[in-house]
Amino acid sequence: MELWDAYKKDGTPAGCFLVRGEPIPEGLYHLVSEVIVQHEDGSILLTQRDYKKPSYPGLYEASAGGSVLAGESPYDAAVRELKEETGIEATKLVQIYKFVSKNTIFYGYLCKTDCDKDSVKLQEGETISYMWLTKEEFFKFIETEQYTPSHKERISSFLNTIR
Repeated sequence: MELWDAYKKDGTPAGCFLVRGEPIPEGLYHLVSEVIVQHEDGSILLTQRDYKKPSYPGLYEASAGGSVLAGESPYDAAVRELKEETGIEATKLVQIYKFVSKNTIFYGYLCKTDCDKDSVKLQEGETISYMWLTKEEFFKFIETEQYTPSHKERISSFLNTIR
């Protein structure tokens, strides 16, 4: 059983827990951390979601991420999820967005890396493929039906900073 800390819409702790898979009560939120990986050459890492994922199976997104576990900070969750889903170890993450949806508060981070581009390790059940795209290729790709639409919405403020 995976536990999450519950939060109010303003991001303050609500003083109770949520359980993955159970409905989130009205007025409560859980946290999700996402990491965009940009190589020192400017290219951006995209991962393809596993076809068994319940939402957006087989689509791509420029992030590694997941739910923040009980007792964990959004930053620590971002570091953990990045390592689990890509094998990339973050030395420094910079928060680039915060996005509130129906019952989730998303914290987005940027990881700049000089890792070997062939060293990405995919997490079984999460991702099935990856690719590095130049900024120009990335901006074209996010306009296709292969890109996760909700992720594009969340990163829109960041996109304006890298054009």
